[in-house]
Amino acid sequence: MPRAGLSHDAVVRLAVEVVDEAGATGFADLTLAKVAARAGVAAPSLYKHVGSLADLRREVAVLAVRDLTAAGAAATMGRAGADALRALAEAWRRYAREHPGRYAATQIGPDPDDPADAVAREVAAESVQVVVSTLRGFGLPDERVIDAVRAVRAGIHGFVQLEHGGGFRLREDVDQSFGVLLDMLVAGVAALAGPVSSGSPR
Repeated sequence: MPRAGLSHDAVVRLAVEVVDEAGATGFADLTLAKVAARAGVAAPSLYKHVGSLADLRREVAVLAVRDLTAAGAAATMGRAGADALRALAEAWRRYAREHPGRYAATQIGPDPDDPADAVAREVAAESVQVVVSTLRGFGLPDERVIDAVRAVRAGIHGFVQLEHGGGFRLREDVDQSFGVLLDMLVAGVAALAGPVSSGSPR
């Protein structure tokens, strides 16, 4: 049956449902036809509420990034240093497990030159700021903050992607391995807080 009172926000929420139900590939495979089917309307009817599939994907990504940012901020509140970093990583991993489709949507960086991505850039900056605030507890110098943010994000995201993609098939405890990864990230960020070597690559 068609959804009564269909609106822009309702269409975005339906798209989020479609993305989450489809799992890790849900965001990449999102189509207006799938959202229209969920709404019980013909696909052209959605154009009253969203301009295009690209616009809808952008809206889903913005919502997902806000969700992930809130989860990270809540997890790190009142924590500092290694404790905060571990809490942030656990929050990201938990979010990816509970909302694999939305998590995939958080990995698409906004175009720095596209006016249509203005809101996406704002929410991405807020997300990065949560990580920056977490890592500041290590006493990082300004010139090392972005390096640390990228390394932490790459480490956690890589683990999560392998975990969800079936890359860890050995019998050893995956949670224990994630703990080892966090130990390594904590040690690495702490090392970055030391003197910057003139020969180290950026």
